[in-house]
Amino acid sequence: MKLQLDKYDRGILELLQKDCTWAIGDIADRIGLSNTACWRRIHKMEEEGIIRAKVALLDRKKLNINVIVMVFIKTAQHNAEWIEKFHNHIHTIDEVIEVYRMAGETDYLLKVAVPDVLEYDKVYKKIIQISGLTDVSSSFAMEQIKYTTELPLNFL
Repeated sequence: MKLQLDKYDRGILELLQKDCTWAIGDIADRIGLSNTACWRRIHKMEEEGIIRAKVALLDRKKLNINVIVMVFIKTAQHNAEWIEKFHNHIHTIDEVIEVYRMAGETDYLLKVAVPDVLEYDKVYKKIIQISGLTDVSSSFAMEQIKYTTELPLNFL
């Protein structure tokens, strides 16, 4: 079932993705709705899970997180029991901030945020404790060219 959002819903989402601290009245004014209608739409999108959370985005450099590492994992294990153990183990490593199951040469891609290479080595040692891995390789990001949490809304 394709989600049906109109121009008002998309306008609300566009504004909230940029800054979720907007007051309802300001959002309503910007998109041309009454405060009540705007609030109802936001509440409905929250109930439907379109808006999953309202969070603060932190500046990683100011928090001494200077290194982003992409970790490529290969495994010969593809059974449900191993996958559950892998998922559970990865969730215990706070420095792993994103995980993707991949198609192609790599089975999993992890994004790791750490202060330096020495801290990454500690994370690496936690990762390789997972049995069944056939290869773990890492690439260090040299420069962040683009970063956004905003999802494109042009597919609706």
